[in-house]
Amino acid sequence: MLQWQHQGIEHQAVWRSESGLPAPRRVMVADDTMPADTAYRLACEGTALLWQGDFQNARHLMEAIKRRLDKPARSHSAKARKAKAAAADPVGVAQAFHLHRQAQGQRARVLGSILIPLQADYSIALRRAPDWRAACIQAWGAPAADAEVQAVSLRELLGVVGAHEWRKQGVPVPELGKAARIHPHYGVFSPVRGEYVQLVKEAPLPEAGRALAFDIGVGTGVLSAVLAQRGVQRVIATDMSPRALVCAQENLERLGLSDKVQLQQTHLFPEGQAGLIVCNPPWVPARAVTTLEQAVYDDNSAMLRGFLSDLRAHLLPEGEAWLILSDLAEHLGLRSRAQLLEWIAAAGLRVVGRLDTKPSHGKAQDSKDPLHAARAAEVTSLWRLAGVSS
Repeated sequence: MLQWQHQGIEHQAVWRSESGLPAPRRVMVADDTMPADTAYRLACEGTALLWQGDFQNARHLMEAIKRRLDKPARSHSAKARKAKAAAADPVGVAQAFHLHRQAQGQRARVLGSILIPLQADYSIALRRAPDWRAACIQAWGAPAADAEVQAVSLRELLGVVGAHEWRKQGVPVPELGKAARIHPHYGVFSPVRGEYVQLVKEAPLPEAGRALAFDIGVGTGVLSAVLAQRGVQRVIATDMSPRALVCAQENLERLGLSDKVQLQQTHLFPEGQAGLIVCNPPWVPARAVTTLEQAVYDDNSAMLRGFLSDLRAHLLPEGEAWLILSDLAEHLGLRSRAQLLEWIAAAGLRVVGRLDTKPSHGKAQDSKDPLHAARAAEVTSLWRLAGVSS
């Protein structure tokens, strides 16, 4: 529970945090009279600001705090020049990555310090507040009959609304057809980086994989849809996330492919063997903080290593596995190519081919990005793996 005092009266609300952060220990009521400098100082000190003023002014205040956070990042201080110089060697690059993530975490904490009270039905009882109940229900489910007032960070609430819009509009996926779209749900990674989808579209389909394929970590269902469109008769797709499974089911139904794909909630592999196994694991070996980050960060490469170590037991003798992986971790000094190849060999697998492509996302072109050198060198690959002949 989140607790605070206002005008001599004790208040409390259920604390909601998608990333599992604990409720703030220090809470202060804030409204339109609070100067941005004061709010910024309090937020940096770890004080949460429970907003009681005009809702739109809360958004303006968050933007003001954001400008204050970004101002030091634009300065060419000696510290910034030293960090840039350190990125010239692998150790320096890895250190730069960890410092970057640390800074991003601190930034997120400060920006998340403005809290909005939600009524039991997810409505916002503040002046000029929008009606975002539909977005909240879509992300969190219908409120319980005995629901209480909740407190959520304005930043997280805006993320819920943004996900609601993405879900309505969908993401164009030309690999599935000119007008095809995938509609990501809240907490499910969106296929905005389409280069890996194109690799699955272009890779030569093994004969053994035409009858049955496994899609490990289905997410939005985009790769299962590509496989089904390519003529794979049956796909078994797995994921641990209930949100992902619901999302995939809706997308497959919308595309008219749900009869070809069976969804299972399980860790990595379903039972049995398949002639084609596809996996697009998180690419960067680091700890995920939020739900969405779980699609990007794989602590200690746990999913990647688990997939490789158990792969051969689920692959038909003449079958093939497609591992889709960016080499960004290599350029960041977090995992070497030699280590990846060692894991592949130790699992009794061999590389029979590889398709490469260069990402075209905006960060790869942004020279101001602290990790620009690594992003600019990044290559996304589809590794074609098969079992070593006994």
